[in-house]
Amino acid sequence: MGVTHLPAAATAKEIHAVLAAEGALVIDDLASVELIDRIASEMADHVDATPYGSDDFSGRSTKRTGALIARSEAARELVMHPLILDVAGRLLHQATKYQVHLTQIISIGPESPGQSIHRDEWAFDFFPFPSDLHPQCNTIWAMTDFTEENGATRVIPGSQDWPVKLDHDVSETVPVEMTKGSCLLYSGKVYHGGGANRSDTVRTGLNLTYCVAWLRQEENQYLSCPPEITSTLDDDLLKLMGYQIGAYALGYVDDVRDPLDALRGATGAMGFGVEPNVPTG
Repeated sequence: MGVTHLPAAATAKEIHAVLAAEGALVIDDLASVELIDRIASEMADHVDATPYGSDDFSGRSTKRTGALIARSEAARELVMHPLILDVAGRLLHQATKYQVHLTQIISIGPESPGQSIHRDEWAFDFFPFPSDLHPQCNTIWAMTDFTEENGATRVIPGSQDWPVKLDHDVSETVPVEMTKGSCLLYSGKVYHGGGANRSDTVRTGLNLTYCVAWLRQEENQYLSCPPEITSTLDDDLLKLMGYQIGAYALGYVDDVRDPLDALRGATGAMGFGVEPNVPTG
């Protein structure tokens, strides 16, 4: 079974249906090449300065460059992509709110071995989430073409419903080949891993993930984005970063102030009521 590809014109309802059934899919050419190139240009110095991974899982020939909201104005367009947010809201519908979990450019260098097959939700201390509760909705945007030879992400379609197993093998997976600007969407429950790069070029993907707002974020958004930049961002992006009440009474500041009010210097207490996470269509 290969990974399903849908066109950029697909609706959130259509995308979510495939995502729920198969755990992963590709939306072809969802971002323009020009936008991807802008992000690459804005992040080039940061990627160059990023050290390689310190262990086999992170990749000893792989760079993982974060803090994209602070470092790249163009990347914010992908973080806030309306179609992706709509799909994320559908997959994470059991939570009142969801938030950015991490922002990261993954650059897999030549001769990199494949990553061990895993589930991203294991980051939450291997907590045994119910099989029908999705804590994460993940994306990898292709900043270069993804091919089997250059280390395309490998997934096991349909594995979001499988029991926990730590030793799945790459032979069970299929490569997610896609063009620059395309987007791989996958549940945090699906088994996957970075592929082995047997080419002489770097395979680059932009990993943006979202999680339910009552879980801790993998990337600390409050420290990754310094105050002088945070103060310039619009409220919708700030809420997605975590400057919101995540659920009843989760995340308020001092005397029960809304996080945005505290950030903007407003005073006065707030109620605990929060709007539910409702898909837009």
